[in-house]
Amino acid sequence: MTDYNLVYLLDGKIYINLTNSCTNDCIFCIRSIKDDVVGANLFLNSENVSASDVIKQLEAMKDKLSDEIIFCGYGEPMLKLEVLKEVAKYIKDKYPHTKLRVNTNGHANFVYKRNVVPELKGLIDEFSVSLNGENQKEYNELSKPNFDSAYEETKKFIKACSDADIKVTATVVEGYKGRHLNLKKCEQIANDLGAKFRVREWIENGY
Repeated sequence: MTDYNLVYLLDGKIYINLTNSCTNDCIFCIRSIKDDVVGANLFLNSENVSASDVIKQLEAMKDKLSDEIIFCGYGEPMLKLEVLKEVAKYIKDKYPHTKLRVNTNGHANFVYKRNVVPELKGLIDEFSVSLNGENQKEYNELSKPNFDSAYEETKKFIKACSDADIKVTATVVEGYKGRHLNLKKCEQIANDLGAKFRVREWIENGY
């Protein structure tokens, strides 16, 4: 199968893989067990990714374009914020009826030391944010973040999306190797932050 490092297909939708860097090292992350998603190797040869690189691969797959494109790969897409914004603007300008979603751990505001959410208003239609627990201890065990305030920052990011009137869904991975979360409590936290809630059942091969 053709190797799309930056752009790949999953369940009939186009996904964009901007980076392999991440502020988490989640114990259930697919990249810890395999190199590819449906045959597309997502480990990048370089982190020096430009918007033009992404757009070139995207245009090569435009015949596969559906109603939604998702920024999600083997890293945290918001760590490539400027590239993400440039690619999102290109898509919105050329394919205005295509919805854009970012799957994120919600650490961007901590990383950039500012609220970046308003910068994405009109570009990103929805954020899917990994809440992954009802408290900091549980979050840290599952997500293994590289800074101490990660859980609180994740919740703050969810609230920032809600405050900006951008659709936001808080997600949790349920059932990892028999581990179960308090889903009612997690849903209440999500709702209190102004987000919808979605349970992602753990699948051993990741998808």
